[in-house]
Amino acid sequence: MEIDERIEEITEELRSTPYNKATEHHIGRLKAKLARLREEAEKRSSSRGGGNRDNVGRVGDATVILIGPPSVGKSTLLNKLTSAKAEVGAYDFTTIEVKPGILEYEGAKIQILDVPGLIKGLRGGGREVASFTRSSDLVVLMTDILHVNVFEETERELYKVGIRLNQKKPRILVKKKITGGIKINSTVNQDISEETIKEVLKEYKMHNADVILRETIDINGLIDALMKNRVYLSCVRVINKIDMLEDQNLIRTKDTSIGEKYNAIMISAEAGINLEELKESIFKRLNLIKVYMKHKGEEPDYKEPMILKKGSTVEEICRKIHRDFVEKFRYAKVWGNSVKYGGQMVGLSHEVYDGDVVNISIER
Repeated sequence: MEIDERIEEITEELRSTPYNKATEHHIGRLKAKLARLREEAEKRSSSRGGGNRDNVGRVGDATVILIGPPSVGKSTLLNKLTSAKAEVGAYDFTTIEVKPGILEYEGAKIQILDVPGLIKGLRGGGREVASFTRSSDLVVLMTDILHVNVFEETERELYKVGIRLNQKKPRILVKKKITGGIKINSTVNQDISEETIKEVLKEYKMHNADVILRETIDINGLIDALMKNRVYLSCVRVINKIDMLEDQNLIRTKDTSIGEKYNAIMISAEAGINLEELKESIFKRLNLIKVYMKHKGEEPDYKEPMILKKGSTVEEICRKIHRDFVEKFRYAKVWGNSVKYGGQMVGLSHEVYDGDVVNISIER
């Protein structure tokens, strides 16, 4: 039986099996098997090659990917936010390849990729879209005012290939052993039984392991912790073409705006409505910080900050300046909220904060 047929068979069995305590462990094993088969199908599809994935390299301080159905205005938005000139048309599938552009905001250079429209089942170039998504830092999930119900469908397609939007990685630790069976230790109460947890682990050929659960989990969370292809990304939802509504009161539904209902930013790429709000949201969700470099005896360079990911250390700064800086590093002096006093000497592992001033000293 082909993988796709086995996937469909298990999916149908899951749909027809009622969830209760008696069936919980069986459902857990089915879901684990389904996740493993989907991963295998994705690997096979990727191994067949194709696409222009390697033709678009990562540039700038972060990468954002625009995902959504065909013809919701992704190319128009890319052109408005960046200097790119993506092909724009009123027909489906006008985005025939990945279109890159650079958004410059708050000193950061943010690469934005407009990818082909995401099709149900990730057919055609859909798996290439998934590949680009995995390597990005943020997803902008986009639709228009006429198709506001597609968010869940798009997120469901990404979910199937292991992409988790606005979720945190489950706090689960699994240590494989040679003998001793499966031992489970939880610091909080669990909704799923130990039998279910063991059944899921056995599906992944884990018969001897110590499992530590630091949060309440469900079957899906347990499977995510065991799978190696899971990616956790922040996501900004965008609803485009609000200028198409002649009566702006139609934006409101039962005293709650559509934007609030779908937790989305309402824009018009064509008319330039709320684009500044979108830029600000993208910058914030990327968790970028600005650090100002300082040469000995000189003032800090406040005009061109170094852009880093939140949580970055002095070592990341050194690598961004030059690959030799880590080997030649002596010490760094830091002024700002990450140190107890201005000019404090720190090492490579010191975490820098937004607004810090940093001076690096290396061996000559």
